[in-house]
Parts: sequence; C-alpha cells; structure tokens
Amino acid sequence: MKVLLIGASGQLGLALQQSQPAGVELLAPDHAQLDVMDVRQLKHWLVERAPELIINCAAYTQVDQAEQESLAAEAVNHQAVKQLAEVAGQTGARVLHISTDYVFDGQANSPYSTAAPCAPLGVYGATKWRGEQALLQALPGQATVIRTSWLYAQHGQNFLQTMLGLMASRSSLSVVVDQIGTPTHCWGLANFLWWAVGRSSLPTVMHWADCGVASWYDFALAIMEEACSLGLLAAPIELLPIASRDYPQAAPRPVYSVLDASQSYRLADLPPTHWRDGLRTTLGLMMATDSSG
Repeated sequence: MKVLLIGASGQLGLALQQSQPAGVELLAPDHAQLDVMDVRQLKHWLVERAPELIINCAAYTQVDQAEQESLAAEAVNHQAVKQLAEVAGQTGARVLHISTDYVFDGQANSPYSTAAPCAPLGVYGATKWRGEQALLQALPGQATVIRTSWLYAQHGQNFLQTMLGLMASRSSLSVVVDQIGTPTHCWGLANFLWWAVGRSSLPTVMHWADCGVASWYDFALAIMEEACSLGLLAAPIELLPIASRDYPQAAPRPVYSVLDASQSYRLADLPPTHWRDGLRTTLGLMMATDSSG
C-alpha cells in the first residue's frame, strides 16, 4: 500500500517513519516539498503519486500563540484540511486525520466518548474542530478522525522535552496541578495508526490515548523520577503544584480532557499502555538514541 504522510517532520510523523511496517510504501515529503496550503502541490502529490491513503499529522499546535494568530491557525487546522479533503475526494484516497482532546470544554467528569459533544474553549481547539467537520462532510465513509491527548516523544517540541530542559537548569519548578488528562506517547499512537492503515472500514471518529489519568504536575513528577533513575537527570529538583489561575496563559485549557479509547483498544486488539509505562518506553528510546549518536 502507498501511504502519503503529511507533517512528516513533526514528532508523530517521525515516529510513523521509524515504525513503518513491511508492505507499506511511505511517501514522507518535508514542508518544502509539500506545503499543505498549496493546492497545486497537493494535487501533484495525490494525482502523480497516487497514494491510496493519507495520514495528516500537519497542524498549527501553538495553543497560546493561536489566540493572537487565529488566521494562521484557521488556515492550517481548518482550511488546509478542507482543501485536502476536496482533493482526496477527486483521487479516491482515504484519509486518517489527527485531532485533539482540545475540541472538548473540559466540563465532563468521566472520559469523553467519540460521540460526546464538542465545545472547544480556545482558537486552537475551535480550528481543529472545524477541520474535523470539514473533512467528514467532504469525505463521508472515506475519512477517519483520530483524536489524541497530551502527545509527546523522545524528539521534537513537547512537555517531556521542556521539563527535562528546565529540570536540568533549575532548582525548583512550578507546574499546574488542576488540569487533568492522559499523557500519550507517540510510539503507541504510531502503532495504532499503522493498524488503521490496513483497515478498509473504520469508525468515523476514534480516540487513542494511553490509559490512566494525570495532572501536568503528576506528569512532571513522573518525568523527574524516571529520568533520575535512568541517569538522564543528575538529581531531583523541587516541584511545586500550582493552580491554573496562578499560571496565566493566553488560551483557556479544558480542566478535564481524558479520552475514552476503549473502542480503539478493542477493535485493534492492542493492549492499553498506562501513561507511566509509555513514559518509560519513551525515555528508553531517548537513551538509545543518545548512546547511538
């Protein structure tokens, strides 16, 4: 099967390339080769290269910056997805599109199902939600939205990398304790996506996340403990739990954004990974990369 990966240089795109299974011809152009906003480039890749399936990992993900750059977020997260859907409809390619837990308002007290109503709080979540709708309206039966949460990897820009850098340079750090979600490692999501690539029929919307729940403070504490035990950090530092109101940010965040991924676990027959085990896996990959480099 020929698969076109859009957003190949991001953390999930890299994980997909590193876990490419046998029997897949993966086209992974960088941004210079394929700008998802350029309809002529897009048509060239879909018509000339004729991929059977597209995995769209491209997104504007700067949550706070999106509040000031709403047009840029709208262009990438909504208009480009709409354009992708229209071109894919002309060529017959199926689409797997990555979305986010930020399409929810965080007012739930149990994990969000795929059927839960969306009510995003900020520009980032709103543009991702409009992108979901545009895709599914343009490609009924031909596209699947896969929402995930708190994604991180051993490479790229993410909470794990930020925390390790700060913990190596500071003696104390304040981390928000009243936002709850599920940290999800890219390797697990990549494996699930490769499973989905091989299926001709999928639900319209699916969720994938590691299991368990955590606050950002819980996640930071686990990062510190695991990194110290592996020697990635020389010594622990003081972590201070603070409320969201004491850490003002431009964009509002959902207080609770845990995703119910049980349907995905069941359909893919993939055992759920607790987020802390996913963290250990990722730090192990980081150590392996460092030793080989």
